[in-house]
Amino acid sequence: MMTKKEKIEEIVEEVPEEEVEEIDLGLPEDTEVDDSEAVVVNENDLATIVSEKDDSEEVKLPPEAIVPTEVKIAMQGGWVPKTALGKKVVEGKITSIDEIFEKGLKIGESQIVDILLPNLQNEIILVGGTTGKGGGIKRTATRRTTRMHKSGRRFTASALVVVGNGNGYVGAGMAAGPAGKQREAINKALNQAKLNLIPVRRGCGSWECNCSAHHSIPVKTIGRCGSVHIELIPAPKGIGLCVNDESKKIMKLAGIKDIWCKSRGQTATRYNTIKAIIDAFTKLNRFRIREDYEKATGCKMGRVE
Repeated sequence: MMTKKEKIEEIVEEVPEEEVEEIDLGLPEDTEVDDSEAVVVNENDLATIVSEKDDSEEVKLPPEAIVPTEVKIAMQGGWVPKTALGKKVVEGKITSIDEIFEKGLKIGESQIVDILLPNLQNEIILVGGTTGKGGGIKRTATRRTTRMHKSGRRFTASALVVVGNGNGYVGAGMAAGPAGKQREAINKALNQAKLNLIPVRRGCGSWECNCSAHHSIPVKTIGRCGSVHIELIPAPKGIGLCVNDESKKIMKLAGIKDIWCKSRGQTATRYNTIKAIIDAFTKLNRFRIREDYEKATGCKMGRVE
């Protein structure tokens, strides 16, 4: 087995004289350096000075003598950002979720939302169900669908998840997976909901209240999905959430406390109902509101401090 001294001598012999470059070690000019302590290194190698007298002694060079190399920053869970937005978030160039929506950037990795909104909550919408002998239906977290194949029936489980921070941000996502892996489908839907995150415009547009608080929405809006039409109407304080139980989940995650709702169509299809509410929130963000009305209703998009 070769010692460190023999390895260094072998490396020095292999390097041609014309390729040897002087390296500034950051030492004073009057410092005397013994030739026995000189080591020829490449730019990408970690340069150390190894003494001939004691092989176990290592002296690290000053930081300015080491050439910096590209380093990939890994987050918890082994996540390494792949998109340009993810790299900016990890580097600290983007520190707020509001900045992403103001610039119109697209979220391509769910870990971005985990970093910028650490207090994010989630709810599972009960989209599935099993019928009983006496009628009715028992709601389940996943919906099972069947398709015929030449080898027999193939089953698929799909789930719908909504996320939000309870203060102006909400998102919904649906995903499918094998029938025997419901948890996998729910996790996929959760990641999809984070990618579909949107800000919610809130205020007090009720003529009965006019408190300029952020407990409702500033104007009436309509959302559609399939046969479902959802009309959201501003409500005064104390009315509460006048919507069905599954719609209350998304309203609470969005930070809305009082609202009236009119609906028509096949609202029993809960996926279409939730998508219609998200469509109503999206259209609400596109409205152009006058400055005087915006000030009177306390209209605010996204997070409210």
